[in-house]
Amino acid sequence: MTDFNEIKQNTLTRMEKTLETLKSDFGGLRAGRAHASLLDNIMVEAYGNLSPIAQVGTVSVPDARTLSISVWDKGLAKSVEKALRESDLGLNPVSDGQLIRIPIPPLSEERRKELVKIAGKYAEQNKVAIRNIRRDALDDIKKLKKDNLISEDEEKRYGNDIQKLTDDFIKKIDDALAQKEKDILQV
Repeated sequence: MTDFNEIKQNTLTRMEKTLETLKSDFGGLRAGRAHASLLDNIMVEAYGNLSPIAQVGTVSVPDARTLSISVWDKGLAKSVEKALRESDLGLNPVSDGQLIRIPIPPLSEERRKELVKIAGKYAEQNKVAIRNIRRDALDDIKKLKKDNLISEDEEKRYGNDIQKLTDDFIKKIDDALAQKEKDILQV
């Protein structure tokens, strides 16, 4: 990194990607309603590789309490069913040849609390990632100071800018977690 603007832009890009990852993780936690993104994080053993469900079949939502997957290759139906059963979503798929129906049971209070804990774990992992990105940026700023490309005052000011960015993203993670908890606990 040769100047602060480059460091800041790189830091911002990495933090935004971290936030997108969190939202993707949250999409895999169900809140009592059927939606196709529920299955985004489930990987299926297909042709010797792990593939997302969307790459082996079409996921659709026939009604608010049901998902269905139309598997393109009949030979993969068992693998898809197995991946669904082994996921931590508590799903019980029903296979009918190449069509797999997945009834979405209403969430018990116990399961809701469990999902809130999982959401909290995802949020904490992403906060750690944000802090690691901050550390990398501060190391880059220290290197600029060491190479005499910036003054001590600039080093402090840039460090404060990076800290403000970090605080903003931690708040965004907390807000996303609060919204997800509200969705999960809503009966």
